[in-house]
Amino acid sequence: MRNLAINKEIQENLSPNDVLNDLLEGNKRFTSNQLEEVAHLDLVEQTITGQYPKAVVLSCIDSRVPVEQVFDQAIGDVFVARVAGNFENEDILGSLEYSCAVAGSKLVLVLGHESCGAVKAACDDVKLGNITHLLSNIMPAVEKSSNEVDGENNSSNADFVAKTVENNVLLTIDRIRERSEILADLENTGKIKIVGGVYSLQTGKVNML
Repeated sequence: MRNLAINKEIQENLSPNDVLNDLLEGNKRFTSNQLEEVAHLDLVEQTITGQYPKAVVLSCIDSRVPVEQVFDQAIGDVFVARVAGNFENEDILGSLEYSCAVAGSKLVLVLGHESCGAVKAACDDVKLGNITHLLSNIMPAVEKSSNEVDGENNSSNADFVAKTVENNVLLTIDRIRERSEILADLENTGKIKIVGGVYSLQTGKVNML
């Protein structure tokens, strides 16, 4: 049973590759239904005075993608930023910068997922209240996919949706690097990695891009 939380020494000794491998190993445990047993209250007690998460995951709000469980992580292990469509904005960027530059996380993982409702809505150019502005952040991925996939450029085309999910992750990573000098510098000096993946609703597996 796991009963020890990550402390500063453990965090400092992790490399970005260590953290990525740890998350992917956790995902393997998830997909094989062999999650670690955790003494949650022990971790609660140990993290009262501080936290040293190893990664920050930018995920969609989708209820079918519970980030900590998907990677078999526990209290104190990861920061999670969630917004429909898993894109960056100024507030998300600030959260990512805090996670890495202040709190010491070694990995930024942008996590899209299969059949994303926000991506489908962007593919269909939905106009509805504040959702309209939200979807504008995904439209660059829609436009990119329209030049890469045959068939209808809307949510009825499963290949178009899948490609847009991938493009949305990759373009988000590009913009994180472009819009955050802090994160770009940390990555360029090898202190962090910025990576992306897509979660399969059918299998529970995260496929890295």
